[in-house]
Amino acid sequence: MIIVLKPGTAGEEIQKIKEFVEAQGVQVSKVVGEDVVILGLVGDTSLIDAARIEANDCVEKILRVVEPFKKANRLFHPEDTVVKVGDQTIGGKKLAIIAGPCSVESEAQIIEVARDVKRAGANFLRGGAFKPRTSPYAFQGLQYEGLELLKLARKETGLPIVSELMSPADIERFVDDVDVIQVGARNMQNFDLLKQLGQIRKPILLKRGLSATIEEWLMAAEYILAGGNDNVILCERGIRTFENYTRNTLDLSAIPAVKKLSHLPVLVDPSHSAGKWWMVESLSKAAVAVGADGLIIEVHNDPANALCDGQQSLKPKVFEQLMPQLKVIAEAVGREI
Repeated sequence: MIIVLKPGTAGEEIQKIKEFVEAQGVQVSKVVGEDVVILGLVGDTSLIDAARIEANDCVEKILRVVEPFKKANRLFHPEDTVVKVGDQTIGGKKLAIIAGPCSVESEAQIIEVARDVKRAGANFLRGGAFKPRTSPYAFQGLQYEGLELLKLARKETGLPIVSELMSPADIERFVDDVDVIQVGARNMQNFDLLKQLGQIRKPILLKRGLSATIEEWLMAAEYILAGGNDNVILCERGIRTFENYTRNTLDLSAIPAVKKLSHLPVLVDPSHSAGKWWMVESLSKAAVAVGADGLIIEVHNDPANALCDGQQSLKPKVFEQLMPQLKVIAEAVGREI
């Protein structure tokens, strides 16, 4: 349920309604916009006497929220969320460009790539320290050593780092070492992990599950938001369909759909979507055109010998050539890089 208050409603009146509603056993989130103040009710609102609330002169209207996700719902939060990461942002007018290798392989490799992507215009560095792999025999990442190497790359370039968390046992370490914690597609519905991430305030990049609907994806975000962590960023990375030419099928329609339903920023991962490096450029341009708030692109200095996903990684030179093209498209849709 949403209570929309009239412009100029006094703070005492807002507090009075808030206390009345909370006495009915539901949580109240107050959202103050430029032209409107709303109170979002979370919990069992079936016993709330809407007519009694509407009797207040300061109440404009009451809306019922039919979607199961509440805090992620745009009705609760009309303005777009902008997540701050140090002196960078994700959401808003400026696009976030996250680039780097699928996995951290060595100090020389990650620092070289970090320098290359920063020079090309990226404002975040991605790199996998822990790698969830389909095969138990595949390279699993350098793990804690990888985190240390990412920290060295951050110190060298100043780029905030984005890396994937797999185990709740490592949350404290990631809070200390990583700027944006990534939850991978395979963990999108690891609800115990999501609940614990709701207890921290570190930005969370939540990738869409392999076969997740948009509603399931937003409900996963709701777990984090419900815990009190408002710093959630969504990432469309392709979904599993009957098509097997590409690694996954990039659902570009999910971007405007989520933008309509939710206030959370949405990024696109064109690398995992296609699984083919030569498709990454086109899909990146399309993602910016349909309204994505940024991209997460795999870049490797030697893709042919990469320990993980070399076939979908751009060489630094190709990434550098792509950035000016993305800038033109961003400007055409009222964004900037």
